[in-house]
Amino acid sequence: MHDDLIARAKAWLAEDPDAETRDELARLLETETAENTETTENTENIKELAARFAGTLQFGTAGLRGELGAGPMRMNRSVVIRAAAGLAAYLKANGTAHGDENAGLVVIGYDARHKSADFARDTAAVMTGAGLRAAVLPRPLPTPVLAFAIRHLGAVAGVEVTASHNPPRDNGYKVYLGDGSQIVPPADAGIAAEIDAITTLTAVPRPDSGWEVLDDSVLEAYLARTDAVLAPGSPRTARTVYTAMHGVGKDTLLAAFARAGFPAPTLVAEQAEPDPDFPTVAFPNPEEPGAMDLAFATAHASDPDLVIANDPDADRCAVAVRQGADWRMLRGDEVGALLAAHLVSRGVTGTFAESIVSSSLLGRIARKAGLRHEETLTGFKWIARAEGLRYGYEEALGYCVDPDGVRDKDGITAALLITELASRLKEEGRTLLDLLDDLAVEHGLHATDQLSVRVEDLSLIADAMRRLREQPPTALAGLPVTRSEDLTRGTDRLPPTDGLRYTLDGARVIVRPSGTEPKLKCYLEVVIPVGDHAGLPAARAEADALLASIKRDLSAAAGI
Repeated sequence: MHDDLIARAKAWLAEDPDAETRDELARLLETETAENTETTENTENIKELAARFAGTLQFGTAGLRGELGAGPMRMNRSVVIRAAAGLAAYLKANGTAHGDENAGLVVIGYDARHKSADFARDTAAVMTGAGLRAAVLPRPLPTPVLAFAIRHLGAVAGVEVTASHNPPRDNGYKVYLGDGSQIVPPADAGIAAEIDAITTLTAVPRPDSGWEVLDDSVLEAYLARTDAVLAPGSPRTARTVYTAMHGVGKDTLLAAFARAGFPAPTLVAEQAEPDPDFPTVAFPNPEEPGAMDLAFATAHASDPDLVIANDPDADRCAVAVRQGADWRMLRGDEVGALLAAHLVSRGVTGTFAESIVSSSLLGRIARKAGLRHEETLTGFKWIARAEGLRYGYEEALGYCVDPDGVRDKDGITAALLITELASRLKEEGRTLLDLLDDLAVEHGLHATDQLSVRVEDLSLIADAMRRLREQPPTALAGLPVTRSEDLTRGTDRLPPTDGLRYTLDGARVIVRPSGTEPKLKCYLEVVIPVGDHAGLPAARAEADALLASIKRDLSAAAGI
């Protein structure tokens, strides 16, 4: 076993095109030839090698995502070249290299993380070497610009190099097909099979040139498209504080706000510029504790109407509002409902779609407006495929407000739309919280929360899911479980997925492993009828108590 591990590591090293990861792997191999092979350093190096060569980073519907480093279980140029070669082979095998003048065009975008530009260049070289056309965005830009560019340019596929809101040590590889949506089965399995067929990098042609680097015309077209998000003549008076969370959103968002005629956002200076080390946050995700502290400090100093944050690749949008003397982050479900109500008030038509883990309030809003409502599996790869989609959202701060332009979540256009709503309410002497109160009275108070457990050992997640399947809870917070569903079997409306759904009297719980992070995620919702505005405080207190009790009982049942 030891000799086989060393042999595989040396074979990988011989093909690694990156000096940095070659040096990293060589250092791990160094002590293998030392006279004293039982040193602590050598033992730790062998353990590290074993972890890095325990398999291969798996390509799925989320593409690739993982920690940067040498070896097949890490994100690096060798892994990306294989992924690009597999994607190119899949595209050619499915006939996408033939047809009109744009046939075979693959658009490539990237964020400002470590190695992102290298991974984008490698992808362009592989596509060119495979006989496809490659076009790379001119610089690090928001993921929604890439999703827009695919449809705008008539490409057959797109690649975005990003790890979204993951920790600084991670990077990722997200794949879209020609409709501008992220891949779903069976495309993911088809691409993965082609990747597995790549046995050596020497068989992958990678010319030094031949691809196009796009100019700013695609970005200008994206910004022009943002005009479609806002209502003509709507108020544009709300003042904002904005943080890019050390990501790539700032310039695009500022340009979009200026184009729309909103007041220029006050920037959180410490987080405004791209920085792959994300020095001011432990996790560059607006949902994580402490991530918004600098934004709130800026808001206390400048007194805006709302605070807006993008995640590092700007496909998510977080919103915070003043509540008394403090600032409060709105939950993704609250923003999702606000945007839906705003679009309904503007008379839009079409399907409102959401993931199954998002609040059921969207369904009530849509049905009362006579609009079609659809629930999908988690992720915009599914939401974007809802028939007749006009608006889609998921609780993890993702909103699609212009599906004809960007068939994915878009933190830039969502920021525009929520600021338009805040402006309209401001003209009426009201706030986003006032509208949330109105929705609670009209449809019932829909309170959501999440129990999220991050692990180092992924087997803990599998153990928790197995425990819940073998001994499903019969009651949570004293509420009987009226229906228990194992979603691996699928439903009449949903394909199979690794998840569990419990329906209670006035509540709902969904448990699933995260698709992008080492987390077990449990999504909770309770619905409390509200007679009038005077009943809201009591309803919120009841909801808070129920959610806390459900959390405790669910944690005990799952053993987490």
